[in-house]
Amino acid sequence: MIMPRGQQLLLPASPTFIWGSLGVALMLNLLPLGRVLWMPDFLAVALVFWNIHQPRRVGLVAAFVFGLLLDVHQASLLGQHALAYAVLIYSAIMIHRRILWFSVPGQALQLLPLFALTHAITIVLRLIGGAVFPGWPVLLAPVLEAALWPLVSVLLLAPQRRAPNPDANRPL
Repeated sequence: MIMPRGQQLLLPASPTFIWGSLGVALMLNLLPLGRVLWMPDFLAVALVFWNIHQPRRVGLVAAFVFGLLLDVHQASLLGQHALAYAVLIYSAIMIHRRILWFSVPGQALQLLPLFALTHAITIVLRLIGGAVFPGWPVLLAPVLEAALWPLVSVLLLAPQRRAPNPDANRPL
């Protein structure tokens, strides 16, 4: 694949860093913030990021397992988040080659419908399970997740941008 002009060649991502960042995202989702409905799903953003940038290291099985862990923690319908994350990751893997050609803000706009679909799946499953509609502030969560995308891109790609052996003769 030919890289777009001006894009920096990245070092390989460390598996320890990938799984550590997913663990931190899971811990952020587990914070007791009073069940704020418009809170972004940090784990979904991290899973999408790594499935776009490293689709062979993190996949559907990881998303499904993380979804089950989140379901157990929140005492929600078992499989609700697992199904939503599996659909999200499948969609992200389908578009991962195309989305890397966009700029980071363009990527965020491309991912907004995927984040909205994920939240729509969880809301529909909750309604089928007998819960009440959570209210309209829940529509703010996908927008916040898309707004987090540039920050997540900078933070998670930072270790890959450093030079392996920098010196005066090799500026890469």
